[in-house]
Amino acid sequence: MSQDIRKPENLRANQMPTDGFILSIDGKLKARYETSEEAMSAGSKLKQNFPLIQVAVFNATERIYTPVESVEKRS
Repeated sequence: MSQDIRKPENLRANQMPTDGFILSIDGKLKARYETSEEAMSAGSKLKQNFPLIQVAVFNATERIYTPVESVEKRS
């Protein structure tokens, strides 16, 4: 497998992340991404398929949550 394609890293349950962008689903930190764009893209896909869940991107460096808004599916 190519080095360019990487699976998001899993987080430790007993530690708050200190860097990167973490996808938060229903208040639980799930997956870490290197860039905000990658995390927002993953969050948007989830929100599109499951509109009732709460999705946000946590900036671990600044400790700020950015909510992911739902985007309606286009037919």
